[in-house]
Amino acid sequence: METLRLLVTDDEADMRRAVDWALRDFTVRVPDTGTEAGLVVEQAATGEEALERVRTDAPDILLLDHKLPGISGLEVLDQLAGLQSDMLTIMITAYASIETAVIATRRGAYDFLAKPFTPEELKSTIRKAIIRVILAKQARRLAEENKQVRFQFIRVLGHELKSPLSAIDGYLQIMASHAVGEDIKAYDHAIQRCRTRVAQMRKLIADLLDMTRIESGLKNREVTRVDVAAVARNAIETMTADAAARDIRITLHDQGVGEMTADPQELEMIFNNLVSNAVKYNKDGGSVDVTLSRDGHRVIIRVSDTGIGLTKEDAAKLFRDFVRIRDARTRTILGSGLGLSIVRKLAQLYDGDASVTSEPGAGSTFTVVLNDTAGVPQASGLKPQV
Repeated sequence: METLRLLVTDDEADMRRAVDWALRDFTVRVPDTGTEAGLVVEQAATGEEALERVRTDAPDILLLDHKLPGISGLEVLDQLAGLQSDMLTIMITAYASIETAVIATRRGAYDFLAKPFTPEELKSTIRKAIIRVILAKQARRLAEENKQVRFQFIRVLGHELKSPLSAIDGYLQIMASHAVGEDIKAYDHAIQRCRTRVAQMRKLIADLLDMTRIESGLKNREVTRVDVAAVARNAIETMTADAAARDIRITLHDQGVGEMTADPQELEMIFNNLVSNAVKYNKDGGSVDVTLSRDGHRVIIRVSDTGIGLTKEDAAKLFRDFVRIRDARTRTILGSGLGLSIVRKLAQLYDGDASVTSEPGAGSTFTVVLNDTAGVPQASGLKPQV
């Protein structure tokens, strides 16, 4: 439970004690957040005391009497006008009038409570203020988290683009200075390396676009009945040449999964990423097994390889954005670090998930579970075009 601070400012000690008593065990459940909030009530007898306490350590809510022995509540509002604070002020007064309420609101008051008021009236007003404060706090936290995510995203993206650009620049300098002679064929290797790096950046950009479309809910989807095995065979065919070059055998095991309701492009992205990784991170002469099965309404895709494998620590972070396992075995393997993150995000659109089991040196098995009956969950915010 989150605890907020309320400062009641009134020259009548009985009034301050009555507010403290009424709100001592008062809690509010904030709608749509799962948050419950309570109050700690603090007291001030004068406007001057309230100003000092607010300036030192502002409470979340200020319950402020209009008529005070020194400066008035409205004068307190005037002096607080330049204070950078998210505190909400509620005016209380025995001289209730529309004019006073309007003046208080113009000077920054959030709400108005007229004396005499009942505990229920007090709680109703404070309930609204608590909800407003909690929602504002959560909005600020979310904004700060988004800011940190954007910073991290840009930092990692800059790093991922910097490496291939530096390599291309280095090769271009070699060619520009004729460092290996005048025979143009001597630069074939440098040209090929530049093209490889350009392809790497294109893949990164394509994956970024795919990921942002999925996360934003703006990706156009065409949901229909799709032959899952046919999509798997297409992905395998795409990687056949690369696999054959390293004597890697890819085998499809279709256990009668049949069709499912899905966007064909999304299934292609899942299979392409899984099969591509299984080949790239495999050993020469190894194998890849793509197994399709069904458990009721769940379609289960398993892609197993005989590759380099993963530690438990590496496997635990593998589905995060921009995560690539970098060591002596993988430094020459190009990738964006987004493929498996995209796979999991797509699986979640079908009320499913993606996981991996692996052992260093003994290969890995990636499992994706998709819910056939879910089709396009309403929570995803995506509109299928059937």
